[in-house]
Amino acid sequence: MLKFFFKKEQQLESLISQYLENLSRTQEHFVKAMDTCLDEGLCGQFGFLIEQTHKFESKADEIRDEINYLMYSRALIPESREDIMSLIEQVEVIPRIFELILHLIRTQKLKIPDIIMLDVKDLIRISVESCELMIKQIDLMLKNRQGIRALVSTIDHNESHCDHIERSLMLKVFESDMDLVHKLQLKELIIAMGEVSDQADRVSKRVNILTLKRRV
Repeated sequence: MLKFFFKKEQQLESLISQYLENLSRTQEHFVKAMDTCLDEGLCGQFGFLIEQTHKFESKADEIRDEINYLMYSRALIPESREDIMSLIEQVEVIPRIFELILHLIRTQKLKIPDIIMLDVKDLIRISVESCELMIKQIDLMLKNRQGIRALVSTIDHNESHCDHIERSLMLKVFESDMDLVHKLQLKELIIAMGEVSDQADRVSKRVNILTLKRRV
């Protein structure tokens, strides 16, 4: 019986690792899509990269369902099971935000003005860095390794920096001479982009709590 449970936990760890790897691929295609949009506009390559981002986001849903099935077939005790599922539910918000951002740009045919281009690139870069650190943090937790607390601090610092950039972007947009509709469209986009680092910070703090619970 003990061997049975050990095998189940190994399968669960493998599935979660697959989920995190898939999240990295989703993020990678999101970044490529945004780089293409910012450098070349709404071209065919941008549309292709949106579809690739969606493909990996959908694959993440499939892996999550496998994790669900395995955990509810006695892979973990109920308390640990709820902790893991709650964490995954928080993580999967991030690829959905990626898709939302790309969807807003494509459907509204948004052009990013030059006056905010560098700030937008910075916001994306720092937000993605936080996501990468968050993935590393979860991997450390799974492998029961040190270093999680330091990553919490870095991700929290990034989140504060992103908040500052977001406020600066809003100020530049609404002080510009763009028409009101364009300003409101950009406001919605900026809020969505800012939510990436916010969510990575929420997940990071959750991982830290789960790690502390294990030590009690």
